[in-house]
Amino acid sequence: MQSQDVTHRHAAVSAGDPGQVDVEQAEAALVEHYPRLVRIAYLVLPPGLGRGRRVLTAHALVQRALPRGRGQRPSVIPAQASGREGDPGYAFLRERILRTALEAARPRKGLPRLSQLPPLLPQVWGLRLFPRSGGADELALDQRLSALSGPARAAYVLRGLEKLSDADIRKLLASAGVEDPGGALASANRVSGRPELLTSPEFDPCSLQARPTDLMRRRQHTKAALAAAAALAVCGALVVMPGGGWGPDGAAAPAYAGNPAAQAALDPAHLTRVSPTAWQTSARADFSVWPARGPLTGDRALLRRALAVWARPGGTVRVSATPGTQTGGPAGPPQLLYAGQVDSARVVILYDGLRIARYAEPVNGTQGAALDFARVDGATGAEASALVLGRSDGNVRYLTAPWVKKAAARNLMKPDAAATPLTLADGVTAPLTSPVLQPGTCTSWTVLQLTDTSGPELVGDLGELVPAHLTSGKPGSPGEASGAAGLRTWAPFACSLAAERSAGIRSVNAWEFAEQPLPDGSGAGAWVCTRAETWRGDGTAALAQFRTPKAPVGAVVAKGTDVRACGPRDPHVLAGVLWKSAAGHWYLLAAGGEGTSSIRAGGGITAAGQGPLLVARAKQGASATLEGTLADGRAISGLH
Repeated sequence: MQSQDVTHRHAAVSAGDPGQVDVEQAEAALVEHYPRLVRIAYLVLPPGLGRGRRVLTAHALVQRALPRGRGQRPSVIPAQASGREGDPGYAFLRERILRTALEAARPRKGLPRLSQLPPLLPQVWGLRLFPRSGGADELALDQRLSALSGPARAAYVLRGLEKLSDADIRKLLASAGVEDPGGALASANRVSGRPELLTSPEFDPCSLQARPTDLMRRRQHTKAALAAAAALAVCGALVVMPGGGWGPDGAAAPAYAGNPAAQAALDPAHLTRVSPTAWQTSARADFSVWPARGPLTGDRALLRRALAVWARPGGTVRVSATPGTQTGGPAGPPQLLYAGQVDSARVVILYDGLRIARYAEPVNGTQGAALDFARVDGATGAEASALVLGRSDGNVRYLTAPWVKKAAARNLMKPDAAATPLTLADGVTAPLTSPVLQPGTCTSWTVLQLTDTSGPELVGDLGELVPAHLTSGKPGSPGEASGAAGLRTWAPFACSLAAERSAGIRSVNAWEFAEQPLPDGSGAGAWVCTRAETWRGDGTAALAQFRTPKAPVGAVVAKGTDVRACGPRDPHVLAGVLWKSAAGHWYLLAAGGEGTSSIRAGGGITAAGQGPLLVARAKQGASATLEGTLADGRAISGLH
């Protein structure tokens, strides 16, 4: 009998009757879609609440969204009437959650609304909860969303997460009490970035990290004394005291260990400081011989905060790390590389032999501090020649190695243009354009050219602390990309570096493995393989790219992840592309590297040929598989 009643209600809604949503129906929708509803509330709530309070408030709003009476009417907006998976209960809850989340951001005279107060429930005693940190893309999107109004954030979330049309978004915002839905949608449309990032762990308030509160005080005092002492400690940590500045540990979480070695690692007096001339006599050219630089290397309070936050980041600290990098505290006193002010932040860079840690805090306090990590184990030479100090206004500043004599900016897409010299002040470069911060089409790609006693080298910003070293040539023995041949090889394929952002990239090599005459007198096409090596070893990516004479840039035609092809362990590659000539004919073009004795095509196109090149007539939309044979008889497969 109950199933018949539910079926009848769904039929009524689909026919246009708004019907009723009872408590049981809404509760079923809440249980089924709870993580998604909480994510919507978390994204729409004002960022000024802080990540921890936003998490608890989002859960509280969703749990309070159930109807209180026997039944309530759902929205009659077409996109909502079907709800998620045809569920009007979900549509009702989504509209109600949007309304209360938007109310939390509206100023109000007199008493605050319930949604603007700290939630009574849920509460977790003794722990601080906040979502896991994402990568550079998620951080950039979060910053853009923070600059929007509440209705504009809601519009962006409804489009990117709920996949609603513009018309349905306007109606839903209007039903939630937004005065100007069109303006909110227009503001959301101006936000750059990938909407699919809204599904990442950075914005998941149901997948949380936990940090302890003050354990020592909880053990030493009674419950009544603890309540008073905790309130006093919190107030003292947040208020700037006359002559005392911010708290000694800044944005760090409370201390939780009394281990002597751990305490020594947090003492600025024990930081390792290398002599400014140590690199001149050292057999190693790595981060271990970098001296401590910057005007704030003597600021013990700043250094103490940086060390304390590294050991135990508080709930307001944004923590990010390249893939495969541990984020735990240092095992012993780390080495100080830099301490100074970069744009509007105080920055400290530390090195523990395996990782680079960058601590940054706003000049006006420690709230909103950031902690970034990158693996650098085994870095030497060009891989240890520069670190990112900071990014702002589309630009990036670097701290360079002590052996770097000159720095310059170079547009990788213009190989014949001269490099633009950059000033170096105590190893810090003038700002230069960062390609990862430039939205829109790829019309240029700026890299950093560093010159030492061995000549110029190129490194590029891929959104991480350590720029990637760019090389050119045959795998196993590549040369620096700064030479004329290397620059010409890289120029048409520079934009493909965007595919390697925030992936923990150590170096990227470009290798032109074949040149192929094109049919119908169309000239010759160039085959280039770009291979990105990572600091962690796995996650390597090989891209086979093809360029015709009339194309300004190359096109990625095949990709392999975690493959040996085109790398030092296996310097062979095979790839193909379906190509249309100027005469309107379609061909399968395939090429292998040096040592390829034959190529065979199967599947939708059957063809075979001797040597490293293959051309076969084809039809538009055809697909084929490639197999090759090397001179030593070994078989290879084409990249897909």
